[in-house]
Amino acid sequence: MNDLIEIPHDHNIKFASFDISSMHSNIPTTDLMAILKKICKINIVDDKTMQDIVRITQTLIRQNYFCFRDTTYIQNEGLAMGAPTSSVLSEVYLQYMENTAIYELLVKHKIEGYFRYVDDILVMYKEDKTDILEVPEDFNNMVPSLKFTLEREQNNKINFLEIIVTRNQEGLSFRNLQQTHCHRHHNTQ
Repeated sequence: MNDLIEIPHDHNIKFASFDISSMHSNIPTTDLMAILKKICKINIVDDKTMQDIVRITQTLIRQNYFCFRDTTYIQNEGLAMGAPTSSVLSEVYLQYMENTAIYELLVKHKIEGYFRYVDDILVMYKEDKTDILEVPEDFNNMVPSLKFTLEREQNNKINFLEIIVTRNQEGLSFRNLQQTHCHRHHNTQ
C-alpha cells in the first residue's frame, strides 16, 4: 500500500482491479518451462544447473494432484492447487509476463499504474486516455488459459486486498474491508 500512498493527487485518475481466475491450475506449463530456460540463459546459468532446474520443475509439474474431501484428483493441465511450488512457479511465470507481454499492454492502453499481489491486480488510469473496458479482452487474449475479470471503481471506491481504496478531494484514503463488515456481538444470557 506504500506505493499507493505516494501517488500524487490527480482527480482524473480512476482505478480498476483484475482478478486471475483459478490462476494456479491455468498457468500454461509448456510456456513456463520455456520461460525457466530463458531466465537461466539470461542469468548465465551453466548447462548442467539449467538441466537440473528443468528436470526438477518437470517432475514437480507431473506430480499434479490434490486432495479434496478425502478424494485425490489429478489435474491434466496447469499447476497443482495448494502445492507450495505452484505459488513459486506462478510467480516466476507472472513476473516474466509482466516484464514482456503485460508491459506492452500497459503501454498500449496508457495505464498509469500497475500493482499486483499474487492473482489480484490494481490498475490506475485516466478515463480520457484509457478505455478500461478494452483492457480485459487484451489481457485474456495474451494467455488464453488465464482469465482476467474486471471490476471498476464505484462511487470513487474500489476493493483491493481486503482494503477499500477511496479517492477523495485530498487524495486517497484506505480502510480495512473487515472493519466495514464487523457486527456487534451481544451477550445474551
